[in-house]
Amino acid sequence: MIVDNRIKEIRTARGIKQIQMAEDLQITRQTITAIENHKYNPSLELALKLMKYFDLPIEELFQLRSDDI
Repeated sequence: MIVDNRIKEIRTARGIKQIQMAEDLQITRQTITAIENHKYNPSLELALKLMKYFDLPIEELFQLRSDDI
């Protein structure tokens, strides 16, 4: 199973730069890049911070995709 996310799409639609988001969430810009490029799945804590940051439900940010179906 693969976790898809819409972080980059939502961030850019709102005009938020990676560096600003990193500072706001107290993480590195490299972490944001890795999440947006589907190279890293955030921890539960970070996923909840992202949910609060964008004021969106978790299912708007992340989707679980199964290649089997």
